Amino acid sequence: MKKFSNISNWLLAGGIAAVICLGSCKKDNSITSPETDTPAESAATLAVTQEEAETEAVYDDVFNITGSMNSAQVGEDLGFGGSLPGAFSNGRDASPDTLSRCFTITVVPNIPHVFPKTVTIDFGSGCLGRDGKYRKGKIVSIYTAPMPVPGSKVSTTFLGYHVDSFHAEGTHITENTSTSNMQGWKNTVLDGKVTNTNTNKWRKWNSLKQVTQTEGNGTPGFPLDDVFKITGGARGSNSAGHTWASTILDPLIKKFACRWIVKGTVKMIRDGREAILDYGNGACDNQAVIIINGVPHPITL
Repeated sequence: MKKFSNISNWLLAGGIAAVICLGSCKKDNSITSPETDTPAESAATLAVTQEEAETEAVYDDVFNITGSMNSAQVGEDLGFGGSLPGAFSNGRDASPDTLSRCFTITVVPNIPHVFPKTVTIDFGSGCLGRDGKYRKGKIVSIYTAPMPVPGSKVSTTFLGYHVDSFHAEGTHITENTSTSNMQGWKNTVLDGKVTNTNTNKWRKWNSLKQVTQTEGNGTPGFPLDDVFKITGGARGSNSAGHTWASTILDPLIKKFACRWIVKGTVKMIRDGREAILDYGNGACDNQAVIIINGVPHPITL
């Protein structure tokens, strides 16, 4: 079995499965037929689906940060022993940037192997990560044990935290659900809220997803061949008055070597209107397609 130090970008944890299933898993008899859609309705669905993808990316980035808390950052491996693509890694290697830090990390208690442990990452008034994203504010994470330990949890909240033009709020929880023959995690976002500080438009979001490693287990110490399968769903609402539910139809595929989802489809139901978000055929890029009434609309993630 592969060591957990080679884990990649994605996770989520429990608590809202019933809500998501009721909202997006059972048959929806109120779905509007394509004939009743107008250009304005299609535009609203397009906007909501892009908001879903943007919000997903904001909270996925939180996992990359909590999973990168290694001995170079905090004196012991709380995460997976290397830096995942994100604030501390450029996405092409797993080595942390320890030479030109623009952030501070506080650990309480700062005693190795003593848990629970609270880690506060302070990006100050502005900090450019190795991935090119601009962060400010604080991330506060409570670890019950190192993340590679089955049953461990890390719960993260935010204090004035921003990524580029997005202000993130809520709680992000990662739980290790691995067994002796399967590496897996659940990842939850509870009472999430992301506000675009350029437009003041916001979206609220709750999400539950299961992540399972499908490739790379036989190559310990070489994370570049790691591949992960993601299933689950989410629910959201926004400042424009729309509500939606999303369900992953074809599992989303995430590779360690790529910062974006490379494959998979998601069904979106917005105010009774259905669309499909298609992440592509496996190529590593930031492009996806939203299909509304059979018409594809390319988007940039």
